[in-house]
Amino acid sequence: MGKKEVKNYITLQQFLKLKNIADSGGEAKILVKELDIQVNGEKENRRGRKLYKGDIIYINNKKYVVEE
Repeated sequence: MGKKEVKNYITLQQFLKLKNIADSGGEAKILVKELDIQVNGEKENRRGRKLYKGDIIYINNKKYVVEE
């Protein structure tokens, strides 16, 4: 039997949907390019960016923290 890999991150696209900022993956793709998004102080425009517990995300100056 193979070991099951545990995923301990969420993508920026999934985060946007989780926080009800985007309704779909397609909308998230557009919003990542249009919104002012910073992850841990760095500008971010990749929807596949991996976010880990404790990461700090600012979206148009609103602060979010990645939790479990």
